[in-house]
Amino acid sequence: MKLIASKLGIVAVIAVLALVVGLVLVFWPSGGKDTITADFPRTVSLYEGSDVKILGVPVGKVDKVQPRGTDVRVTISWDDKYSVPADAKAVLISPSIVGDRYVQLTPAYKGGAKLRNGAHLDEDRTATPVELDTIYSSLTQLSTALGPKGANKPDASGEGALTRLLQSTAANFGGQGEQVNQTIGDIARLSQTLDDNKDDLFGSVREIEGFVNTLARNDTTVRQFNDALSQASDLLAGERNDLAATLRSLSTALVDVRGFVRDNRSLLTKNIAGLRRVTDTFVKRRSELDEVLKEAPSALNNLGLAYNPALGTLDTRTNLLDALNKPGGLAGSLCQGLGVAGEECQRLLDAIGGGALPIGNVANGRAPALKRSSTPTQALDSYVDRSLGGLVEEKR
Repeated sequence: MKLIASKLGIVAVIAVLALVVGLVLVFWPSGGKDTITADFPRTVSLYEGSDVKILGVPVGKVDKVQPRGTDVRVTISWDDKYSVPADAKAVLISPSIVGDRYVQLTPAYKGGAKLRNGAHLDEDRTATPVELDTIYSSLTQLSTALGPKGANKPDASGEGALTRLLQSTAANFGGQGEQVNQTIGDIARLSQTLDDNKDDLFGSVREIEGFVNTLARNDTTVRQFNDALSQASDLLAGERNDLAATLRSLSTALVDVRGFVRDNRSLLTKNIAGLRRVTDTFVKRRSELDEVLKEAPSALNNLGLAYNPALGTLDTRTNLLDALNKPGGLAGSLCQGLGVAGEECQRLLDAIGGGALPIGNVANGRAPALKRSSTPTQALDSYVDRSLGGLVEEKR
């Protein structure tokens, strides 16, 4: 008996605990709710207690529908465990032509800022479906506008303008269905291409606008340029025969030049190389050339003044006193002309007090010693620079 009583006591305790847990689940307060208000232009078939859904799943209810004259303010709430994006919209959804509607919050939350509790959505963030009565009314207006009391009103011939338009269109497009279909397809592909490249297209339009504005700001200059271009065109038009003849002659000359270059390739190469040597010499001797260009006019003028037309001679003055005062200059010239060796000539100059031997090389400015076996011609060759400073090629 004691064992049975003990078992009955355990069962009673378990029953009491189950009852307590059930009462807690029933009367324990649920999670919080988020509530917002939204303005709609109309709320046909929307009532208090209608569902609020996200992606078609019920998450809340419509708490209040309040008409306000020009719009309807709807208060909705949902369980706060469902997040809604801050830029969400409230849309009335009609699951069927006849039946209650519900409010859909869209789009679904994927991260970022959330719609705060107590927020308000204006009409620009709400949407309502088109009513069936509105569709019927629009169709009625369209049929009336296109009917015999509108655009298709019969004229004196008994036919309406719309009838004639349809007949003409049928006659023009008869048998051309394939071409019309291809045209529509091409237009669709063109529209898609323009849409894919809209950034580049609008960028080009902006650049063209900037170019046109630049032309507008410089209208006077553009007009002057156009006038000058017109005058040049008129001139070329007047001389077109001469221009054509010149071009023909130029073509013939170019053919001859090409043949000449082909036949004389080696000579032209040699001449160009020589010309390069000449130009290099000019570059190296540019200071001397500058001096020559400065002094040559005076020298030529003095030479012209020295000419005596009556006697046909050049009137010059020999500075013998200078030669006597500087015997080294005279002795040095004699040594050079006679081909006397440098050491002997130098001793002669030392004896008469003439100083150093005035025989110099043009290239380096040094006084070379003449060999004893040198002839006057050899001595002169060693003194004279026959290459003219490298301007011409010297033959040995």
